[in-house]
Amino acid sequence: MDIRRSLSNHSGPRRSPHEVVRRLAEWMTPGVRPEDPVRELEERVAGLLGKERALFFPSGTMAQQTALRVHAERTGRHAFAGHPQSHLHVWENQGYSAVHGLRFHPVGDRNALLTLDDLGTVGEPLAAVVFELPQRDIGGQLPEFGDLAKQTGWARDNGAAAHCDGARIWEAQTGYDASLPEIAALFDTVYVSLYKGLEGVRGAVLAGDAETIEHAAVWRRRLGGAIVDAWPLAAIALMGLEENLPRMTEFKHHGQALARAINEDGFAHTTPEVPVTPLFHVHLPMPRLQTQLAAENLLKDEGIRLFLYARSNPDPGRCSFEVSVGIGALEFTPREVVELIRGLPSRV
Repeated sequence: MDIRRSLSNHSGPRRSPHEVVRRLAEWMTPGVRPEDPVRELEERVAGLLGKERALFFPSGTMAQQTALRVHAERTGRHAFAGHPQSHLHVWENQGYSAVHGLRFHPVGDRNALLTLDDLGTVGEPLAAVVFELPQRDIGGQLPEFGDLAKQTGWARDNGAAAHCDGARIWEAQTGYDASLPEIAALFDTVYVSLYKGLEGVRGAVLAGDAETIEHAAVWRRRLGGAIVDAWPLAAIALMGLEENLPRMTEFKHHGQALARAINEDGFAHTTPEVPVTPLFHVHLPMPRLQTQLAAENLLKDEGIRLFLYARSNPDPGRCSFEVSVGIGALEFTPREVVELIRGLPSRV
């Protein structure tokens, strides 16, 4: 089915191969060598985050597992802690264990932000603590900056590294009265995604001090990530840094306008009620499978993709979906989004 418009930042016409290649061809200048985009990307990300070095990876899964492996080898510890709904644990088939022999120690309430008191309950030595900014699976919530500083301080005080799952750190920065270097300074290592808010095709960058990144480069090669012709992935990400990064606050404000309209209408509601980043969840009084079917029919009938998939709820009569606002979502007015959501039951 052809997608004419997409509220989801992860699909739509702007994501089509033809459109991505067309924009890249217009953006790139003649004379670029294959090694230039990767080198420039690593330098740009390191500079944006205020870190000594940065290293390109073909996937975020590989980048984060590498970071944890390096911290484990440097501390001699094999456990790391994080939120129960950490992306590393929920979405990556426990690769940290299968590939690297590491243990995950879930900390805190799975439906609430991690707290300093939660960390205080950990009773085993940790190689690292993973902090996801924002916490995607609970609606894009973001800890207060002061709380985050105390939690990363707790990690270091207990001999553990503080690692940032910053797949959406570009979006997270809009929720803080702090710069990207000030946020990154709280962490020993920071992973950033290239294909979410930046609309890249694939890839990630891991940033940290020079010694850590040198160690990470060894594991990148061992895991098969030191690919020679990575320039297309890096070049598309550089394009996103120039075109999308300056608009993150605009995306957040549009997300807040969408959430306000949804909540005022009353058929659905959002978490958070007022989004702190361009990411939030919409909760519906409909079963998941019916909602998924309705969305598929909307796409078939009108070429509009409202979301990628519906999320289940402990109440089988309810479900939710994720909204991540990017350039494509700016085409939707708040009133239109409300009408599309309210119209879902009629499309089952």
